[in-house]
Amino acid sequence: MKKVMMGNEAVARGAWEAGLHVATAYPGTPSSEILESISKYPEIYSEWCTNEKVALEVATGASFAGARALVAMKHVGLNVAADPLFSLSYIGATGGIVIVTADDPSMHSSQNEQDNRHYARAAKIPVLEPSDSEEARRFMKIALQMSEEFDTPVLLRLTTRISHTRTVVNTEERKEIPIKKYEKDFKKRVILPMNARTLHYKVEERTKKLREFANNFKENKIEMKSKDIGIITDSISYQYVKEVFPLASVLKIAMPWPFPYKLAREFASSVSRLLCIEENDPFIEGYIRQLGIEVEGKDKVPMVLELNPDRVARSFGVDYGDPVEVKVDDLPPRPPSLCPGCPHTGFFYIANKLKLIVTGDIGCYTLGALPPLNAIDTCVEMGASITNAHGIQLALRAEGNEDIKKVVGVIGDSTFFHSGITGLINTYYNGGIGTVVILDNRTTAMTGHQGHPGIGRTLMGTPGRKIDIPKFIKGIGIEHVYTVEPYDIERIEEVLKREIARDDISVVIVKGPCVLISEFERKAYFYVDEDKCNGCKLCLGVGCPAISMEGDYSRIDKYLCTGCSLCARVCPFDAIVQKEDK
Repeated sequence: MKKVMMGNEAVARGAWEAGLHVATAYPGTPSSEILESISKYPEIYSEWCTNEKVALEVATGASFAGARALVAMKHVGLNVAADPLFSLSYIGATGGIVIVTADDPSMHSSQNEQDNRHYARAAKIPVLEPSDSEEARRFMKIALQMSEEFDTPVLLRLTTRISHTRTVVNTEERKEIPIKKYEKDFKKRVILPMNARTLHYKVEERTKKLREFANNFKENKIEMKSKDIGIITDSISYQYVKEVFPLASVLKIAMPWPFPYKLAREFASSVSRLLCIEENDPFIEGYIRQLGIEVEGKDKVPMVLELNPDRVARSFGVDYGDPVEVKVDDLPPRPPSLCPGCPHTGFFYIANKLKLIVTGDIGCYTLGALPPLNAIDTCVEMGASITNAHGIQLALRAEGNEDIKKVVGVIGDSTFFHSGITGLINTYYNGGIGTVVILDNRTTAMTGHQGHPGIGRTLMGTPGRKIDIPKFIKGIGIEHVYTVEPYDIERIEEVLKREIARDDISVVIVKGPCVLISEFERKAYFYVDEDKCNGCKLCLGVGCPAISMEGDYSRIDKYLCTGCSLCARVCPFDAIVQKEDK
């Protein structure tokens, strides 16, 4: 049966068809829909894990016990999971295990453009790259077969365009694969140095077999047309090549590591001019050059941002038609902002007012760094807010700088569980001081409102054990833990002033549901009384998208307003009034 599917949905479908037993992940755009789609198949056990390292370790354990397993994450998530990944390469697979990485060229929702093909090479595991949803489904099944055949984890690399583009998929029925009987295997799974040395030899022998496999892998395809131009390409770039160079011969690389040297030589020798078109790093191009083959690649193709047909055409001076021109001056400015009524806004407003040094973290609350809130000084990676704050305080303490009292680390509830806990323990253990603010909006908001350990609801919809954040923090030994309402900015300011002055560590939890989840209760909207408004624009400092200026007065869009009251609390003239009824 044919269906139109997003690439992430197709991966889930392929996993189900292949008899997958266990699937784990931590949500992260552009990978989140993989586990959300898998959760709809009751034959597969699926769960959100606290972070990507944990997710890979759970999937690894399932593989140890003979189950077919999948773990999904965005590209930077593989940095978190790299420790078990490299060990798993030595250990191999009992039940097939596939790591799905969704890379994000152009950084649509990420802090870098890393190319995770390098992880496959470094860990010495095979990598497959689909170029559409049908291949995403099929390659998922192939990856599980390869994993078991070659006793290896397999990396399935998607990109944003593959993950989120919808194409036709040929669906098949599920093939039930029995879980293998668990057997102890000291030499395979306990990688003490004496075992690891032997296992490394196994990895090198496996690589030789995989290299030969790559040269004969039917998904590495030569499509011969004109011999004047030959193009070696992979992933979504293949689709752009077919559009821009319809008459060119193409070597489509579906398995870039181990690289199919023989196939590349054969193809290169059959064309007059050779191009290599790939996104991000010159990964494939580097192997072509190692063969001593002349090739045009990153000397013309952009190294940064994702490709598209127009960029590919311009790289080689191809007439691809007139590009669509958008006159930016004709478009209204639409900078990203927190949602109307966002429970994070009040804290950031006060943090700006108090001129705090705020170390930020990864989440939709990172938007607090932008105007008019301008409240975040740093953003590095998941969990870094707490540890960065501790490090800044160490430096300020060394020079006797009074700003040490102004340092605040801010982190979301899901990110706190992901990687904030260890940083908080480290600060407490080492005698650190300062205030950590946890913005608890009861969900993993940025990636689509997935659950986490503080929610008490699992991915499969069953009740889960809920972790009480204040009790947990007090259990560490931290005495000063306070919970405040997100819209009570007077109370937020009072608590923050008191806690940043304390010569001890403290945690302030700003708790209120995200406005986009069912737990949030929308209230009657606010409006501006023009008889009282003097156009001072203080309400604009809240950064709410529902507020704008119309002539000399503020205006509130009643359809956007959630009734949170922040703007009314800021207005010194009582000019912002709530409608009496809903």
